[in-house]
Amino acid sequence: MSLPVRSATVTATCLALTVGGFAALMIAAVTGGGAAPDLAWSIPWIPALDIALAFRLDGLSLLFGLLITGIAIVVLTYAAAYTRDPAKRIRLIGLLTAFMVAMLGLAMSDDLIVLFIFWEMTTIVSFLLIGFDHTNPTARRNALQGLLVTGLGGLVMLAGFIVLGNAVGTYRLSEVIAAVPGLPTEVQTAALLLVLAGAFTKSAQVPFHFWLPNAMSAPTPVSAYLHSATMVKAGIFLLARLHPAFSGHELWFPLLTAFGATTAVWASVQALRQSDMKLVLAHTTVMALGTLTMLLASSEPVAIAAALTFLIVHALYKSTLFLMVGAVDHSCGTRDWTALGGMARSMPLVAVTAFLGAAAMSGFPPFLGFIGKELKYEGALALTNEPSLVAAAIVLANAMMVAAAGIVALKPFLGRPSGPLAQPTRPAPRMMVWGPLTLALLGLLLGLMPDRLAGSLVQDATVAILDRPYEMYLALWHGINLPLMLSVVTVALGVAIYLALPHLRLIAERIARALPWRADSAYDRSMAGILALATGLTRVVQPSRLTLHVGAVLAVFALVLVVGLWAAPPELPALGIGDVTAWEAAAIVLVAGGAVGACVTRSRLAALTALGATGTGLTLIFLTQSAVDVAVTQFMVETLIVLLVAAVIPRLPRLAPDRARRTPGYWLRIALAGGIGLMVFLLMLGLAPPVDRTIPAYYEAQSVPGGHGRNIVNVILVDFRALDTLGEIIVVVVAALGAYALLRGSRRVGKDAR
Repeated sequence: MSLPVRSATVTATCLALTVGGFAALMIAAVTGGGAAPDLAWSIPWIPALDIALAFRLDGLSLLFGLLITGIAIVVLTYAAAYTRDPAKRIRLIGLLTAFMVAMLGLAMSDDLIVLFIFWEMTTIVSFLLIGFDHTNPTARRNALQGLLVTGLGGLVMLAGFIVLGNAVGTYRLSEVIAAVPGLPTEVQTAALLLVLAGAFTKSAQVPFHFWLPNAMSAPTPVSAYLHSATMVKAGIFLLARLHPAFSGHELWFPLLTAFGATTAVWASVQALRQSDMKLVLAHTTVMALGTLTMLLASSEPVAIAAALTFLIVHALYKSTLFLMVGAVDHSCGTRDWTALGGMARSMPLVAVTAFLGAAAMSGFPPFLGFIGKELKYEGALALTNEPSLVAAAIVLANAMMVAAAGIVALKPFLGRPSGPLAQPTRPAPRMMVWGPLTLALLGLLLGLMPDRLAGSLVQDATVAILDRPYEMYLALWHGINLPLMLSVVTVALGVAIYLALPHLRLIAERIARALPWRADSAYDRSMAGILALATGLTRVVQPSRLTLHVGAVLAVFALVLVVGLWAAPPELPALGIGDVTAWEAAAIVLVAGGAVGACVTRSRLAALTALGATGTGLTLIFLTQSAVDVAVTQFMVETLIVLLVAAVIPRLPRLAPDRARRTPGYWLRIALAGGIGLMVFLLMLGLAPPVDRTIPAYYEAQSVPGGHGRNIVNVILVDFRALDTLGEIIVVVVAALGAYALLRGSRRVGKDAR
């Protein structure tokens, strides 16, 4: 490993260790048995809008912080060995670190606007990570899809945040949560629907589920991190954070239950169709997200505790299995489980990792996954509404997870391939083996000591969500009860699905093909429709001929002026010939003569000269008003434009005969231009108010003491409006660079043509 790559890896890992260590030290601070005391920190950011950089560490944010940093340590070390290209390694590590920071900021935000900013940061960074292989069109397409789906959902969610902030009078999240139950029902409903749109798109709930499996274009460590502790868990975090605010609303339970159950069942069917192990795991993630959403629909403490326990279980086994698949892909060059088999001998440590991760995923004792599975059943049965329906959906989803665990663990390492066997060609680096193995062993260790997990993490996170005291106890054995019976049924059903996999895959494929509507195809059709609509509108409002486009704009402008002058006719002052000086008269004649000459001539050079005369007349008008600096600038610009355009005119093609003739459209354009000029003249003459000398007097008084200059115009441009002037300079420089690039490109095209 090169020195820059090693330095980047060490720096990023140390950052994760530091934040994770701080979070671990804070476990005792947020543990109190009752409502966990908050560790809050805030500084004003935009006081006018009551927005502050506010952060809060409670049981929920602490749980997410430990997951985010803990898995980041393994993923970062894994990513350092994932690719051979040092530049790609550094870019990958940098983006993963940004991913970690964005998710940490989201989990600890105590301001709605700050939470939204970190929310969109995860969207943007995930876009860069999914499209990491920017030379791959599929990766670019999938990255854009994830950006659009989650980004648009985030904007809808922002509207919900604004509704809440305006209704409550503050954007402080903790205060908003406490105040929401007292808001009018219509305000709660509007905010709930808008916020759920953001949460459902981020957590890939049906019908927004399609972007997550397509995100598998990302490198394997990105997939492991995105699925286990970041991006998709942001939607689950938001549902958990806003649970005390909206759980009492009549739409909360039916919406979360319906979307969660549909997502879990549909994703389980889709998982059976996949031959790519990453896609199998991706669809099981969608399945898990649906299960978590169902559990968070309840207000029962056991259901919330079950969701949080399963959140930890899923993060551990999903990161383990994704990283394991990456090691297999690195060694064998494929992730297709139908082409793999009998690899336990050649890759023993990877096989052990796969078996441990699959056992946790299936919910076998003594893994933490077994405890989480029983808690899920207990939480589902504790529901007051439709407990049997929710429990049945969770049983089916868990059975599919058992079958999926067999696909990614038993098939590649103990089974036989259905086609040509893919043999390992190179060993996986140690950093790609020991990391996922550590996570798998951690799942086993937490299963053997579940009480410590309950007391330090799950209980405090549950208290933070419910906003009331709650005590829980986790153990491997609770006796023979209904959740245990459902666990047995789950394993039996999962084994049956695994054994009948060839037939069920055919059935699932036929079901998918028979559906008249697919979300991914609907996305493609929607994008094609948007592009077609944009193209059609462009043809209407921006025709190919510039004269038609400018004429349409000016016609609308003229219509606005006519309506304005007709609705409020201006009072025109009486003007006499004696009010106009000789210099002003000469300037008026020069401006008017130049305008008329530009209209009647058929020569480009003559038209350019006439326009130059108009600019010179404006220079004289500025001089008569004592605006010497502006007059000099105007004269220099006019002279420069005339010289540059005159040098370009000989290179332009000659006007076509029909363009040179004075057609009816020609006279229409003259009438339109003259009419607009006359109306603007009358409008300015009648509506111009008396000059307010307040601002000029201020600049005159402050020119010397404030700007140390007697030229007021220069002082305004350089001192008082320096940023504005800098922006104008940047625009001019960018335009000059663009013109230079165009000219240089045209020269190259000309040389190639020769």
